[in-house]
Amino acid sequence: MLEFWALTSKGVEELLADEIRQQQGEVLKVTMGVVRFKADIKVAYKLCLWSRLATRIMRLIQSEPVTADSDVYQIASKIDWGQLMSVRQTLATECVGKHPTIDNTQYGSMRLKDAIVDQFREESGQRPDVDRLTPDMRFQVRLEKHYFHFLQDFSGPSLHQRGYRAGQGDAPLKEHLAAALLKRSGWSSDKPLFDPFCGSGTIIIEAALIARNAAPGLTRDSFAFERSPGHRAAVWQQVKDEAKAALLPNSSEVRFWGSDTDERALSKARQNAARAGVAQVIHWDYADATALKQPVTAEPGVIVTNPPYGERLGDLPSLIPLYSKFSLALKQHYQGWRLAIITSNSDLLRALRLSKHKSYKFTNGPLDCDFTLFDLTEKQVQVSSDAPSLFFNESSSFGNRLAKNLKQLQKWAKREGVSCYRLYDADIPEYNVAVDWYDGEVVVHEYAAPATVDEQVSQKRLFDVVNQVPVVLGISSEHMVLKVREKQKGTKQYQALAKAGQYKEVSEYGAKFWVNLRDYLDTGLFLDHRITRHLIQQQAKGKKVLNLFAYTGSASVHAALGGATSVTTVDMSNTYLDWAKRNFMLNGLSGKQYQFEQADCLQWLSRCREQFDLIFVDPPTFSNSKRMEDNWDVQRDHVGLLNSLIARLSPGGKVIFSNNKRRFKMDTAALLDSGWQVKDMSAATLPEDFKRNPNIHVCFELIRK
Repeated sequence: MLEFWALTSKGVEELLADEIRQQQGEVLKVTMGVVRFKADIKVAYKLCLWSRLATRIMRLIQSEPVTADSDVYQIASKIDWGQLMSVRQTLATECVGKHPTIDNTQYGSMRLKDAIVDQFREESGQRPDVDRLTPDMRFQVRLEKHYFHFLQDFSGPSLHQRGYRAGQGDAPLKEHLAAALLKRSGWSSDKPLFDPFCGSGTIIIEAALIARNAAPGLTRDSFAFERSPGHRAAVWQQVKDEAKAALLPNSSEVRFWGSDTDERALSKARQNAARAGVAQVIHWDYADATALKQPVTAEPGVIVTNPPYGERLGDLPSLIPLYSKFSLALKQHYQGWRLAIITSNSDLLRALRLSKHKSYKFTNGPLDCDFTLFDLTEKQVQVSSDAPSLFFNESSSFGNRLAKNLKQLQKWAKREGVSCYRLYDADIPEYNVAVDWYDGEVVVHEYAAPATVDEQVSQKRLFDVVNQVPVVLGISSEHMVLKVREKQKGTKQYQALAKAGQYKEVSEYGAKFWVNLRDYLDTGLFLDHRITRHLIQQQAKGKKVLNLFAYTGSASVHAALGGATSVTTVDMSNTYLDWAKRNFMLNGLSGKQYQFEQADCLQWLSRCREQFDLIFVDPPTFSNSKRMEDNWDVQRDHVGLLNSLIARLSPGGKVIFSNNKRRFKMDTAALLDSGWQVKDMSAATLPEDFKRNPNIHVCFELIRK
């Protein structure tokens, strides 16, 4: 009897152990991702050919007890590698685990390789070549505290590769995991199977192969053990012949159904099914899982599916209604069926409004997932409301407050000629979000929760927020954008999130702007500075205006519309200066009197010789951009910045200075000493929609004595 290690994904181990026992292997130990077992050579061959759940099968060469000082090279040199390969064969080595003498697994792999090739060189004067991609023989050392385990790759390339899938669809599910889900779902080959988010068809095709009793490895070109010196070719041929004889003919009727809204994925699914030899028992359909009209068959069966579950928090607005509508469709047409669904965001299952029967843990690639079973009983399908399903009853208080704010602010905004404004700003501390209205679309910013708040609770509250916003505001989920706002420093202050490239026109006080709701943490328009911008418009007539740290130039647009004789817009970012230029074009503003300068504002000031009548300066709270000579801190550096404007300010000129640092303290005494008169305009420039949060910004007016 030989010892083998069967490798698999986390969550599949016990299923794999049962599979090994069914093939007459003796299971020794089950650990995370590994099942150790004993078997004779025929059983080992059968497992390579028949395992639906293993990714690799390794043969144990030797386990050596070690200490903290043990060296892989010295231990590996004790093994007779000439018994395991010939010098004419190529090899590759791997290392898994940790040990005090191994800094990293690459180094451990190199030490193993050196031990093997040095032994051959000493004994024959020749050494085998290394081929990392397609070696004849692959060896692995697994490092543990008390043992080094040396293993030979017995099966070869990952066993999940059945050979029928030419390419991956989106969110691919590996074949061995699909087989595991089918096992856990309770499906058997006498039951209909339906996957309404089938993608490239892996779940359905695996089920069809199981129904045919098709050995997954029959279509492989070769296995690693066929290149081993001790390979038993006659035994292997017998195992293959038995597998071919066990193959059942395809059913004469369709028993498997797969549907999706991605035509390219469906095309791949059809091709994959044809390559797998099961095309005739599967019906593929272009259909929306949220709009199912009738069951695929009158006989109740099992739905096993891997719907979209997103990898970013910002995906929630589109996913919650998808799960909710999918559930409603199932309740209307699939009573008596079982639903088995895998997701990496178990909170999304809340939108199904179903009571779970059972749940299992798996990993799908890098993602930890829940695989949850629901029985669509008569009682379950009666819950058919599409109202938001909330984790916490008290979450309705958020929805009520949002509705109240909307009612109060809508008339005000129309009266003021403002199409974008803040509806909610952490009014209820437990629901720590901001909700901004942009003329029919909404951006929800989640503020980073304090360390004292449990992350799971915070996530569930956010789910409840996202679930209510479209309903309260009367918009579709596609018009809601979710962003996580954390404290940003330096170059991250305008961090890009995506590249959707969707710009939307909004307006305030006669000025029009392009905003981008999806690509950046900020949208291109700071709503809390609305009154400050209007103030600049009202004071700009006949004046030369300078806008420093200009961002997308919204204050510059207001100055130009207010009749400024010239407007100079300075920012370090070409992206935002280009955006500012587009804002000018949107308002029909052009001419040499409008200048745009891409520069570090502090450096630009040091070389500027021009004077201005009105200077607006709205610096970041902090910056350590590589394009700046030094880092910037508005609390520490604001006096120096404002004093550098003295030479740039025309006689009788004015500076408007603002920033968004919480608890900012203006050093009035130092500024008075420098000859400034300072007037606090913070309260006067606080817009109506921000009065719930008076600390959102500070604003000061400065003139020379």
